[in-house]
Amino acid sequence: MIACDCAVCSSADTKDKRLRSSILVESEATSFVIDTTPDFRYQMLRAGVKRLHAVLFTHPHKDHVAGLDDIRAFNFFQQQPMQVYANALTQAGLKKEFSYVFSEKKYPGVPEIELVDIAEEPFMIGDIPVQPILVWHMNMPVLGFRFGKFTYITDANRIDASEMEKIKGSEAMVLNALRQAKHISHYTLDEAVAIVQELGIPRAYFTHISHQLGRHTEINDELPAGMELAWDGMELYFN
Repeated sequence: MIACDCAVCSSADTKDKRLRSSILVESEATSFVIDTTPDFRYQMLRAGVKRLHAVLFTHPHKDHVAGLDDIRAFNFFQQQPMQVYANALTQAGLKKEFSYVFSEKKYPGVPEIELVDIAEEPFMIGDIPVQPILVWHMNMPVLGFRFGKFTYITDANRIDASEMEKIKGSEAMVLNALRQAKHISHYTLDEAVAIVQELGIPRAYFTHISHQLGRHTEINDELPAGMELAWDGMELYFN
Protein backbone atom coordinates (compact mmCIF):
# COMPACT_ATOMS: atom_id res chain seq x y z
CA MET A 1 0.00 0.00 0.00
CA ILE A 2 1.23 3.50 -0.88
CA ALA A 3 0.47 6.21 1.66
CA CYS A 4 0.04 9.80 0.56
CA ASP A 5 -0.19 12.88 2.77
CA CYS A 6 -0.55 15.33 -0.13
CA ALA A 7 -3.35 17.80 0.69
CA VAL A 8 -4.87 17.33 -2.77
CA CYS A 9 -4.51 13.55 -3.01
CA SER A 10 -6.09 13.05 0.43
CA SER A 11 -8.83 15.64 -0.12
CA ALA A 12 -12.46 14.51 0.30
CA ASP A 13 -13.55 16.98 -2.39
CA THR A 14 -14.43 15.04 -5.57
CA LYS A 15 -13.14 17.96 -7.64
CA ASP A 16 -9.65 17.16 -6.36
CA LYS A 17 -9.82 13.65 -7.89
CA ARG A 18 -7.96 14.39 -11.12
CA LEU A 19 -7.50 11.87 -13.91
CA ARG A 20 -5.40 12.58 -17.00
CA SER A 21 -6.66 15.31 -19.34
CA SER A 22 -9.13 14.47 -22.09
CA ILE A 23 -12.48 15.79 -23.29
CA LEU A 24 -15.52 14.37 -25.06
CA VAL A 25 -16.93 16.59 -27.83
CA GLU A 26 -20.51 15.93 -28.92
CA SER A 27 -23.21 17.23 -31.21
CA GLU A 28 -26.54 15.53 -31.88
CA ALA A 29 -24.91 13.53 -34.68
CA THR A 30 -21.21 13.23 -33.77
CA SER A 31 -19.16 12.16 -30.75
CA PHE A 32 -15.38 12.08 -30.41
CA VAL A 33 -12.68 12.33 -27.75
CA ILE A 34 -9.53 14.41 -27.70
CA ASP A 35 -6.72 12.09 -26.55
CA THR A 36 -6.95 8.59 -25.05
CA THR A 37 -5.28 8.84 -21.66
CA PRO A 38 -4.18 5.89 -19.49
CA ASP A 39 -7.57 6.46 -17.79
CA PHE A 40 -9.52 6.27 -21.07
CA ARG A 41 -11.47 3.09 -20.34
CA TYR A 42 -12.60 4.30 -16.92
CA GLN A 43 -13.40 7.77 -18.24
CA MET A 44 -15.66 6.32 -20.95
CA LEU A 45 -17.41 3.97 -18.51
CA ARG A 46 -17.86 6.72 -15.92
CA ALA A 47 -19.37 9.07 -18.50
CA GLY A 48 -21.64 6.36 -19.91
CA VAL A 49 -20.37 6.85 -23.47
CA LYS A 50 -22.25 4.47 -25.79
CA ARG A 51 -21.07 5.75 -29.15
CA LEU A 52 -17.76 7.15 -30.34
CA HIS A 53 -17.14 8.13 -33.93
CA ALA A 54 -13.52 9.26 -33.72
CA VAL A 55 -10.43 10.04 -31.69
CA LEU A 56 -8.54 13.32 -32.17
CA PHE A 57 -4.98 13.56 -30.87
CA THR A 58 -3.03 16.59 -29.66
CA HIS A 59 0.43 14.97 -29.51
CA PRO A 60 2.10 11.59 -28.87
CA HIS A 61 3.11 11.81 -25.21
CA LYS A 62 2.23 8.72 -23.16
CA ASP A 63 -0.30 10.43 -20.90
CA HIS A 64 -2.32 11.38 -24.01
CA VAL A 65 -2.18 8.17 -26.06
CA ALA A 66 -1.76 5.21 -23.69
CA GLY A 67 -5.44 4.24 -23.60
CA LEU A 68 -5.84 3.83 -27.36
CA ASP A 69 -5.97 0.03 -27.12
CA ASP A 70 -9.32 0.28 -25.35
CA ILE A 71 -11.12 1.61 -28.42
CA ARG A 72 -11.53 -2.07 -29.33
CA ALA A 73 -14.77 -2.13 -27.31
CA PHE A 74 -16.23 0.52 -29.62
CA ASN A 75 -14.99 -1.50 -32.62
CA PHE A 76 -16.95 -4.47 -31.30
CA PHE A 77 -20.21 -2.69 -30.53
CA GLN A 78 -20.17 -0.36 -33.54
CA GLN A 79 -18.83 -3.00 -35.95
CA GLN A 80 -16.49 -0.58 -37.68
CA PRO A 81 -12.94 0.76 -37.43
CA MET A 82 -12.28 3.85 -35.31
CA GLN A 83 -11.23 6.96 -37.20
CA VAL A 84 -8.13 8.42 -35.55
CA TYR A 85 -7.20 11.99 -36.51
CA ALA A 86 -3.53 12.82 -35.95
CA ASN A 87 -0.67 14.74 -37.50
CA ALA A 88 2.47 13.05 -38.86
CA LEU A 89 4.38 13.38 -35.56
CA THR A 90 1.62 11.73 -33.55
CA GLN A 91 1.00 9.03 -36.14
CA ALA A 92 4.66 8.03 -35.94
CA GLY A 93 4.38 7.82 -32.16
CA LEU A 94 1.23 5.70 -32.36
CA LYS A 95 2.80 3.28 -34.82
CA LYS A 96 5.77 2.84 -32.49
CA GLU A 97 3.70 2.54 -29.30
CA PHE A 98 1.05 0.27 -30.80
CA SER A 99 2.99 -1.59 -33.47
CA TYR A 100 0.69 -4.62 -33.20
CA VAL A 101 -2.26 -2.48 -34.29
CA PHE A 102 -0.54 -1.46 -37.52
CA SER A 103 1.25 -4.71 -38.41
CA GLU A 104 0.41 -6.42 -41.71
CA LYS A 105 -0.51 -9.63 -39.92
CA LYS A 106 -2.82 -8.70 -37.06
CA TYR A 107 -3.67 -10.88 -34.09
CA PRO A 108 -7.46 -11.38 -33.87
CA GLY A 109 -9.17 -8.81 -31.67
CA VAL A 110 -6.61 -5.99 -31.89
CA PRO A 111 -8.06 -2.49 -32.24
CA GLU A 112 -9.23 -1.55 -35.73
CA ILE A 113 -8.04 1.93 -36.65
CA GLU A 114 -8.23 4.17 -39.70
CA LEU A 115 -5.64 6.94 -39.50
CA VAL A 116 -6.73 10.31 -40.87
CA ASP A 117 -3.98 12.83 -41.66
CA ILE A 118 -4.37 16.31 -40.23
CA ALA A 119 -2.07 19.32 -40.16
CA GLU A 120 -3.02 22.94 -39.51
CA GLU A 121 -5.85 23.31 -42.03
CA PRO A 122 -9.48 23.23 -40.84
CA PHE A 123 -11.43 20.00 -41.31
CA MET A 124 -14.68 18.33 -40.25
CA ILE A 125 -15.38 15.40 -37.96
CA GLY A 126 -18.95 14.50 -38.79
CA ASP A 127 -20.89 17.75 -38.49
CA ILE A 128 -18.35 19.42 -36.17
CA PRO A 129 -15.87 21.91 -37.70
CA VAL A 130 -12.33 21.66 -36.30
CA GLN A 131 -9.73 24.43 -36.47
CA PRO A 132 -6.27 23.18 -35.41
CA ILE A 133 -4.12 25.59 -33.39
CA LEU A 134 -0.38 25.01 -33.28
CA VAL A 135 1.14 25.52 -29.82
CA TRP A 136 4.51 24.66 -28.32
CA HIS A 137 5.26 22.19 -25.52
CA MET A 138 8.86 23.30 -25.00
CA ASN A 139 10.24 22.27 -28.42
CA MET A 140 7.43 19.90 -29.39
CA PRO A 141 4.63 21.12 -31.66
CA VAL A 142 1.25 20.26 -30.13
CA LEU A 143 -2.20 20.76 -31.62
CA GLY A 144 -4.93 22.61 -29.79
CA PHE A 145 -8.37 22.81 -31.38
CA ARG A 146 -11.19 25.28 -31.79
CA PHE A 147 -14.77 24.11 -32.29
CA GLY A 148 -16.93 27.11 -33.09
CA LYS A 149 -17.05 29.22 -29.93
CA PHE A 150 -14.87 26.87 -27.85
CA THR A 151 -11.07 26.42 -27.82
CA TYR A 152 -9.18 23.55 -26.17
CA ILE A 153 -5.42 23.68 -25.54
CA THR A 154 -3.35 21.38 -23.37
CA ASP A 155 0.41 20.81 -22.92
CA ALA A 156 1.61 24.24 -23.99
CA ASN A 157 3.98 26.90 -22.76
CA ARG A 158 4.07 29.11 -25.87
CA ILE A 159 1.61 30.19 -28.54
CA ASP A 160 2.80 32.18 -31.53
CA ALA A 161 1.01 35.41 -32.44
CA SER A 162 -0.47 33.98 -35.64
CA GLU A 163 -2.05 31.12 -33.71
CA MET A 164 -3.35 33.46 -30.99
CA GLU A 165 -5.41 35.11 -33.73
CA LYS A 166 -7.21 31.80 -34.30
CA ILE A 167 -8.33 31.75 -30.65
CA LYS A 168 -9.63 35.31 -30.48
CA GLY A 169 -13.42 35.56 -30.42
CA SER A 170 -13.89 32.30 -28.53
CA GLU A 171 -16.57 32.44 -25.85
CA ALA A 172 -14.81 29.83 -23.73
CA MET A 173 -11.36 28.30 -23.53
CA VAL A 174 -9.72 25.36 -21.76
CA LEU A 175 -6.00 25.88 -21.17
CA ASN A 176 -3.34 23.96 -19.28
CA ALA A 177 -2.09 25.35 -15.96
CA LEU A 178 0.16 22.77 -14.35
CA ARG A 179 1.17 24.44 -11.10
CA GLN A 180 2.25 27.73 -9.49
CA ALA A 181 6.01 27.28 -9.97
CA LYS A 182 7.71 27.79 -13.34
CA HIS A 183 7.80 24.69 -15.56
CA ILE A 184 9.94 23.87 -18.59
CA SER A 185 7.05 22.93 -20.91
CA HIS A 186 3.71 23.87 -19.30
CA TYR A 187 2.03 27.15 -18.48
CA THR A 188 1.90 28.04 -14.80
CA LEU A 189 -1.41 29.24 -13.41
CA ASP A 190 -0.37 32.88 -13.60
CA GLU A 191 0.83 32.45 -17.19
CA ALA A 192 -2.44 30.79 -18.19
CA VAL A 193 -4.46 33.58 -16.57
CA ALA A 194 -2.39 36.15 -18.47
CA ILE A 195 -3.02 34.38 -21.81
CA VAL A 196 -6.78 34.38 -21.21
CA GLN A 197 -6.72 38.07 -20.27
CA GLU A 198 -4.61 38.97 -23.30
CA LEU A 199 -7.07 37.20 -25.60
CA GLY A 200 -10.13 38.63 -23.88
CA ILE A 201 -11.85 35.25 -23.48
CA PRO A 202 -14.89 35.70 -21.19
CA ARG A 203 -14.89 32.14 -19.78
CA ALA A 204 -11.80 30.06 -19.06
CA TYR A 205 -11.21 26.67 -17.48
CA PHE A 206 -7.75 25.46 -16.49
CA THR A 207 -6.77 21.83 -17.00
CA HIS A 208 -3.76 19.44 -16.91
CA ILE A 209 -3.46 20.35 -13.24
CA SER A 210 -0.89 18.70 -10.97
CA HIS A 211 -1.39 18.13 -7.26
CA GLN A 212 1.26 20.84 -6.75
CA LEU A 213 -1.24 23.51 -7.79
CA GLY A 214 -3.34 23.06 -4.65
CA ARG A 215 -6.92 22.24 -3.72
CA HIS A 216 -9.72 23.08 -6.12
CA THR A 217 -11.76 25.36 -3.86
CA GLU A 218 -8.75 27.26 -2.53
CA ILE A 219 -7.37 28.01 -6.00
CA ASN A 220 -10.78 28.89 -7.44
CA ASP A 221 -11.28 31.53 -4.78
CA GLU A 222 -8.12 33.30 -5.99
CA LEU A 223 -8.96 33.34 -9.72
CA PRO A 224 -10.29 36.37 -11.62
CA ALA A 225 -13.97 36.51 -12.56
CA GLY A 226 -14.88 34.19 -15.42
CA MET A 227 -12.01 31.78 -14.71
CA GLU A 228 -12.02 28.51 -12.80
CA LEU A 229 -10.29 25.16 -12.55
CA ALA A 230 -11.80 22.46 -14.70
CA TRP A 231 -12.84 19.28 -12.88
CA ASP A 232 -13.50 15.70 -13.90
CA GLY A 233 -17.04 15.36 -15.22
CA MET A 234 -17.52 19.06 -16.01
CA GLU A 235 -19.95 19.67 -18.90
CA LEU A 236 -20.05 22.77 -21.12
CA TYR A 237 -22.82 23.57 -23.62
CA PHE A 238 -22.73 25.80 -26.72
CA ASN A 239 -25.35 26.65 -29.34
